[in-house]
Amino acid sequence: MAIEEWFLTAEERANPASGLPVWTTGNLAEPLIHGAAYFDRLVSEVEALGAGDHLFFTDWRGDPDERMRPDGPTVAQIFARAAQRGVVVKGLLWRSHLDALSYSEAENRSLSEAVGAAGGEVLLDQRVRRGGSHHQKLVVLRHPDAPERDIAFAGGIDLCHSRRDDAEHLGDPQPLAMSPKYGPRPPWHDVQLAIRGPAVGALDTTFRERWTDPMPLDSENPLAYLRDRFRGSDLSPDPLPDQPADPPPCGPHRIQVLRTYPAVRPRYSFAPDGERTVARGYTKAVRRARRLIYLEDQYLWSTEVAELFAEALRDNPDLHLVAVVPRHPDVDGALALPPNMVGREQALSLCERAAPERVHVFDVENRTGGPVYVHAKICVVDDVWASVGSDNFNRRSWTHDSELSCAVLDETRDERSPVDPAGQGDGARVFARDLRLRLWREHLDRDPDGADDADLLDPASAVEAIISAADALQRWYDDGQVGPRPPGRLRPHRPERLPWYTRLWALPAYRLVYDPDGRPLHARRKGTW
Repeated sequence: MAIEEWFLTAEERANPASGLPVWTTGNLAEPLIHGAAYFDRLVSEVEALGAGDHLFFTDWRGDPDERMRPDGPTVAQIFARAAQRGVVVKGLLWRSHLDALSYSEAENRSLSEAVGAAGGEVLLDQRVRRGGSHHQKLVVLRHPDAPERDIAFAGGIDLCHSRRDDAEHLGDPQPLAMSPKYGPRPPWHDVQLAIRGPAVGALDTTFRERWTDPMPLDSENPLAYLRDRFRGSDLSPDPLPDQPADPPPCGPHRIQVLRTYPAVRPRYSFAPDGERTVARGYTKAVRRARRLIYLEDQYLWSTEVAELFAEALRDNPDLHLVAVVPRHPDVDGALALPPNMVGREQALSLCERAAPERVHVFDVENRTGGPVYVHAKICVVDDVWASVGSDNFNRRSWTHDSELSCAVLDETRDERSPVDPAGQGDGARVFARDLRLRLWREHLDRDPDGADDADLLDPASAVEAIISAADALQRWYDDGQVGPRPPGRLRPHRPERLPWYTRLWALPAYRLVYDPDGRPLHARRKGTW
């Protein structure tokens, strides 16, 4: 397998201002499925840090009182205690909008102040495009005297309320308010990667580029700047310690770090015209798909993104698209709900018109029938290429907000039949196939150790199995829930179609507010990423 057939080349990355490597080899990537698993692992790794070690993190939202384990510590405690031990603790939190708008300005500020009081430094970063956010979820832990212990975590899980759920999907005991359809304790499905090896250095570079960018933190918000000055907030990042050499190779995984940065003024020093390697990386991988694209995504909207899948489906008559999405948007209300619905409706319709028999969209519930909110951002192509990140399949994530994803190509071939499901000579790869199978076992109530995987390996029988299980569960509901509940947690996704008079205002609101375009004007005109 030529790696350039899947990963972006330096020229395709198109951002020579960044110090990020094109890709790295010799890594070990481990999926941590569900927030409870991630938080537990993060506590263990952070508590092992000592004086002089580094703890760098970025996040969209950070709740200082979120318990990382049932009996603690909290997010604020784990970071503050590390700083008190002499760990170099640095963080970048999106400054966020007001809590009155269902955002997290107060929580992010509180976490910043708690860690700062302990000797760390957490900055509120508003260097975003107007209406945008910093959406990267990253923790980098470095041990300058023991680089083999270095580890980084990247993916979709914020350090905040509602995220600490597990495979039972009964929800985090510390929930965030969402649509009442999810109940008082919304079930939450999410994934984070634990990464060791040279890619940790690339993720360290990602943090350092943002930290050292000379653009003022409140460049787009003069009122916020005045308020921060009045409060005595830290607006000037202190110098970082020297960056250690990359950790030694430790595994068979090639990792390409993909990012989104919008085109902004003043320009990012590390991305003068923005960066859209998330969009470019997905585009390259999807165009190589021949049998199966598997997605888990919070949104899955935007006609620009949907057209990529539609084109692949039209060009490859054996290709199936399987997607798992939330049953309901996370918001409710007469004004907020329709724009959230119209984008997905439009995108799914476009894909289904391209291949109506080969597009399969499901949503998830727990064993009590409660809907599970899907926040994961996963893509697996032909059991070869896989990605886990913060970016959703929409125009906002691909052009407008800051995002971070890790694409993984395993050097280890999977010897289970079919050994080359796509017929391209690439061969199935262990990481990608195992990631898909772990997720499908949970969704289908299969044996977690893989004893029931026989029909899930080949794309054709796998698609039949997932459709059959979802249809059986739906029939059980349609027939009045008579008899035992069929195994599985997936049901066919049946989005409500909005009336034409609602679409008249919801569609422009969705395009302008919910899914804006952060590309430079020349890229918009050409329709390129």
